[in-house]
Parts: sequence; structure tokens; C-alpha cells
Amino acid sequence: MPPTSMTSRELWQNALVQIELGTSEASFRTWFRNTDIGGRDGNTVHVTVPSKIVKEWLMEKHHKLILKALRGLDSNIRAVEYTVHRTAPATERKQGRTPPPEENASLDLQSLYIDKRDNLNPRYTFETFVVGPFNQLAHAASKAVLERPGLAYNPLFIYGSTGHGKTHLIQAIGNSFKKVHANKKVLYVTSERFAVDYINAVRAGRANGFKDQYRQYDVLIMDDVQFIANTEKTQEELFHLFNALHDNNKQIVFSSDKHPNFLPGFEDRLKGRFSAGMIAEIPEPDVESRTAIIKAKIEQHGFSIPDDIIQYIAEGVRGNIREIEGVLNMIVCKSQLKGKGVSLADVRTLVKHNVKPNKGVSVDEVVRRISQYYEIPEKSIYEKTRKKEVVKPRQIIMYMLREEFSISYPSIGEKLGGRDHTTVIHSCEKIKQEMKTSPSLEQEIEHIRGLIHS
Repeated sequence: MPPTSMTSRELWQNALVQIELGTSEASFRTWFRNTDIGGRDGNTVHVTVPSKIVKEWLMEKHHKLILKALRGLDSNIRAVEYTVHRTAPATERKQGRTPPPEENASLDLQSLYIDKRDNLNPRYTFETFVVGPFNQLAHAASKAVLERPGLAYNPLFIYGSTGHGKTHLIQAIGNSFKKVHANKKVLYVTSERFAVDYINAVRAGRANGFKDQYRQYDVLIMDDVQFIANTEKTQEELFHLFNALHDNNKQIVFSSDKHPNFLPGFEDRLKGRFSAGMIAEIPEPDVESRTAIIKAKIEQHGFSIPDDIIQYIAEGVRGNIREIEGVLNMIVCKSQLKGKGVSLADVRTLVKHNVKPNKGVSVDEVVRRISQYYEIPEKSIYEKTRKKEVVKPRQIIMYMLREEFSISYPSIGEKLGGRDHTTVIHSCEKIKQEMKTSPSLEQEIEHIRGLIHS
């Protein structure tokens, strides 16, 4: 795509790809979240940022990288200026729209100030952790650790897929411990950071100093332990560190994406240490829990969202809390840039283009769920019947397979009884057009989408 045909959004999204390659993951997440191009004045690009502190940091630390990325996409760009999102003028809340949020609502500034002594983020507390049926066990175990640190549940091992709240919960343990025991030492560290520290210490001839440094802590919290799989020397050092801390009743907390018994590339003796205390899973949050999480997040940000939008996000964005936060941040950013609330249609577009669909659902599963929704025999979808009560569900199935999972038209036709791809195209287009004039059909599709992704 030539530069002249790029929209501002496309230009910035492409630039962010280059910027991400030129900086660390943590830095990219912290400083480029909720940034965008607000406009262009000749050869000057105006980058919008969520707060003054972000503006100053980008100007001082990342300006050359940003300019280089933009000029690589459009050689006519000569300068970049940074503007903090302005608060939209107060307007009445309209039906089905989110009211404009306060300035900087999308960025909790406190989250930028991580304590360098212990690496703990003060934003991660039990007070801001949303408890639901899916994480009750892990939450209860974490609270129990605080009552008898080093004695009850040592180690505490929390596992679950990415974005389920593991980091928040284990850091909440550290932050709470600091409040209760001000004279005790806490450390939060990723396993990757631990490995790098160890390798650097060995290379510099400071291996004993490394041991002493890590053994001074009363609470050691290690995140994403799976990242040191197949690292023989690092695992050996962790094994000895574990024994030293555990023998002295020092609390140890681990997180991982898998149960310790199923961690590949780990020695059995270390797996045994992981399993010696309490193991708690944080599975995928259910719709009820996702709804509670959304309400808690928007309350923390100081703005409100209509119930229909909350329900849509809870049903449409499944599993990953980070994706939910990402959608909410996009809603805030879009509201700030537009100067008015975001409609349900806007949110649908945001989710469709920015949230990955659930690839784990098979065609047969989609057919089964939609057949159950319309209370028709599953086998009728594959038959050559033209009964009205079957045609509509079949067309919706074709539409969902195409829109939600990007399956090709010929593949959809083949899987649904060997139909020609032109029939599939016609069915998809028919549902698209009917949705524009039929709110009831549109609502049906949203309910079905929630069923498929639940």
C-alpha cells in the first residue's frame, strides 16, 4: 500500500510494528498503549498520548525510534509532535452510547511507578482483584498464605493460561505482605529475569553474590516459571535456592501456564518441589465473571458503559482478561478522539478487528450449538431440504463460519453437505443485508456468537 493511501490508523499501526521490534516488550506495553495519530499537518504527524508523563517519556526516550518508523513508511514525514488526549466537552449520555471518559482515564498512572526494590506494581492488590467462581480457589489460597507465610501452602503454585490474572494475584500477595510486615523483604521476579541475573553473575564471577542476594528475601514470587524449561544450570540454581528458602520457612510463590506435573523440560526433582505445597488453577472466566471484571475495570477508570455494551463484551471477548482490558482501553481512546460516546456498533467493530476469534471450536460444534439454539435436528443442516425452519439456521451457520473463523466459501460448502460455494456466498450476503434492517436478527446473531465462544 503506498503511503498516500494509508489512513492515519493504518500508518500508526504499521509504525507500531517497527517500534515494537526496536524496544523491549515491557517498555512497549507501558509507553505505547493507547497512543494513536490524532492528525497530520503537512509533514508533521501529531501523535496522541494518554497522559503528560507518557508524552515526556516518548519525547525523551523514543522520539528517534518513532520518527524513523514513520519515515520508513512515508518519507514525506519530517517531524512528530505529541498531544495529550483532551477531555471531551460534557454531553448528555445518549441511548446505547458510552459517555466520554475523563482525561487519562485509560491509563492508571500509578501502574507506571513500579518499586525497583522489589519489582512490585502497586496497582496489583487484592482490593482491585475481581473474584469470581473461576478463581475463588486461587484467591483463597493466596489470602491464606498471608495468614501463615512460609508455613501454610509453601510453595503456592498458581497456573492458568495467559491473561487470566495470575500476575495480578501473585503480586497482590507481595503488596499485602509489604503492608503487614514492613521490615520483611519481598521480591517479585520473572523466571526469565532470574535466568539472566544468574548467567550474568556467573560470567562476572559473582555466583556466590547471586546466591546471597536471592536468599535474603522473606517472600520470593517467581512469575512464568515455564520460561526456564530446558535450562539445566538455571534450574539447578533454582532448586538450591528453593531448598534454602523453604528450610528457613520463607514463603515461595510460583506461577506458570501449566500444572507443574505437565511442565516440559523440567527435572523431576524441581517438579516435586513445585508440587510440595498448594496448587491452584485459574481457568477461563465464565460470562458472569467477565461481566463483573468489566464493571470493576470501568469503575477503576472512572467512566461508565451501558449494560448492552457490557453484555456484548462479556459474551464476545472470552477467556483473556487482558483482551477485555484492551477492548475497554480502545473504547476510552476512541471516545476521547471522537469527543463523544461510543455506540454498540462501534464496539462491535472494535472487537471484530482487534480480538482474535476462538479457533478451537470445530465446524461440527458450531452446527451443534446453532441447531440447538433454533431447536432443529442437527442432521437437517446437512440435508438438501428447503424447509424454512432449516434454511435460516443453515444460512446463519455459513455466515458465522465465514465471519468468525474466516473459513473459505468452498470449505464451508463442502463441510455442510457438499454445497456449491456460490450458495454459501449468497447465504452470507443475505444474512449481512437482513441484519442491517432487522434488529431482532442482529440480536439473535449476538446471542449465537456468545454461545459459540462460551
